[in-house]
Amino acid sequence: MNIASIRERNGRLISDFRYKGIRFRETTSLEDNAYNRRVLKKRLEQLEAEITLGTFEYEKYFPKSKKIDDFKEKRSQQIAVQTQVPLFKDFTALWFKQKKIEWRGSYQQKVAIVIKNYLLPAFGNLVLTKIKKSDLLNFRASLAKVTHGKNQTSLKASRINQIMTPLRMILNDAAERYGFESPYKNINNLKESRIEVTPFSLEEVQRIITTVRDDFKPYYTIRFFTGMRTNEIDGLQWKNIDLQRREIHIREALVNGVLGGTKTYGSDRTIQMNDRVYQAFLQQKSLNNGKSDFVFCNRDGGPLDYRLVNKRVWHPILRFLGLTPRRAYQTRHTAATLWLSAGENPEWIARQLGHSTTEMLFRVYSRYIPNVTRRDGSAFEAMLERLNTEEPAHEQ
Repeated sequence: MNIASIRERNGRLISDFRYKGIRFRETTSLEDNAYNRRVLKKRLEQLEAEITLGTFEYEKYFPKSKKIDDFKEKRSQQIAVQTQVPLFKDFTALWFKQKKIEWRGSYQQKVAIVIKNYLLPAFGNLVLTKIKKSDLLNFRASLAKVTHGKNQTSLKASRINQIMTPLRMILNDAAERYGFESPYKNINNLKESRIEVTPFSLEEVQRIITTVRDDFKPYYTIRFFTGMRTNEIDGLQWKNIDLQRREIHIREALVNGVLGGTKTYGSDRTIQMNDRVYQAFLQQKSLNNGKSDFVFCNRDGGPLDYRLVNKRVWHPILRFLGLTPRRAYQTRHTAATLWLSAGENPEWIARQLGHSTTEMLFRVYSRYIPNVTRRDGSAFEAMLERLNTEEPAHEQ
């Protein structure tokens, strides 16, 4: 019994065939004549053979067909039933439901966005066991071509790694549950560029705080001298400020206008206020005058929108003072470098910043310490100098 046949419509030849009990018809660009019928007949005989052998791929014969995605999904569903291994999209939905209890709300949101915008469009209708290492590498390569933002910049290596991380977790977990080798094996993260650290000098900090508009003096004083992240200070509420003990309790963060948990469990911390920060909170309390639960708020009492603050306050003040343009996040880096230059205990600094260890502190900031302290070998040089002056005294 023939699986495929040739038909004609409006002077064009049509491939008419059945696969897995479903009828498919594809119009070709071939005109209806004897030669083209022989060509198409030979092509359909090859198609029949591949269907019989189980190697048929729709996109190979009809690369421009609108039915390719439907066909792939039907084929994947059939394989899933036969092998009892689910489609990527079905397993991912279950995996996310089970895993999200382990994560902070902000991280749940990030993973959900990665799954929806990147992983499901690429792998959703594939059976887990059919995803190959080459598919993963091709997917990662395609991410490097993605552009975003007003300037249409490419995704950074760090962002690509963030997208690939849930994919690795999903496939490794699936491999363990269904007894197959994960295709993610031996795929390493892309090498990331150094974290951009361009701190302000103490003199520049003083110029910014002195010059910025009065209603934002407390805001930037606290940012520069506590090292809080943008989403932490924008989500800061008076209930977490202890003026008597001079402590700031970081328990929440504002992400995309929604108040939730901090970046990581280690980010929950208590920051000690120095006198400048303490005075800034007193000043802000008088400015706030009880109109909001948020320490820093807009006219309606809602939390600040960091985009508007950057546009209307941060970037204009840098331009006015002739300072190199940079992100407001550099206030955090500035706090770290100033603490280090002052000789503060690295473990204390790490706790202030919400780092679990000092490893990141030294990895990110150590190269700036000599520039700030001007002690790049000078202490050892001074010791040798003292030794030189003492030697003649012993010789007399």
